[in-house]
Amino acid sequence: MGADNMLRNDTMSKKVRNLLLALLVLLPTVALSGPSGQALAFTCAGCHGTDGSSVGPSSPSIAAMDPDVFIDAMQAYKRDQRNSTIMNRIAKGYSDEQIKAMAWFFAKQELRLYTQETDQQLVSLGEKLHNSYCEKCHEEGGRPGDSGTLAGQWMPYLDYSMQDFIDGRRPYPRKMKRKVDAAIEEQGEQAMPALIHYYGSQH
Repeated sequence: MGADNMLRNDTMSKKVRNLLLALLVLLPTVALSGPSGQALAFTCAGCHGTDGSSVGPSSPSIAAMDPDVFIDAMQAYKRDQRNSTIMNRIAKGYSDEQIKAMAWFFAKQELRLYTQETDQQLVSLGEKLHNSYCEKCHEEGGRPGDSGTLAGQWMPYLDYSMQDFIDGRRPYPRKMKRKVDAAIEEQGEQAMPALIHYYGSQH
């Protein structure tokens, strides 16, 4: 019995030792992985809402956003290439890997939209302008895609963003300036309010 007990104890000791060695090998990997995208996203909830669906009119919803759009925006903020109130400072606090983790987390979240008060005449005009100048890039009325999310975004946020483009505080992507100029040439001062009311009406 004594020999059997010693053999059992020796076998148990080897198993415990091997388990401890395996844990020691894994610990550096766990430590290096850092916080998850979900954990990092908690810091965004104050402005962009829980899981990226904003409840405040000055901040955009970022749920269901294309990961590349999120990453490009954050990198632009980090490089001071995009106008903002505080996002430039916030973006500088994240590593590239952390930004990617957040991008993929938000991409998987369901976008929840809220009803906004719109002017039906402007909505109708905005729909025509969208179909003529914007639909090619912002498909399905501006639904989430690789050109960002317009449909259902808060109208005050869209207004601030468009003013940044028009006033030169934010660089236009791709062919957007030519399309915006054409819409303004067609409808004058009504063009931007019409587009904003149209996107604000979409759900």
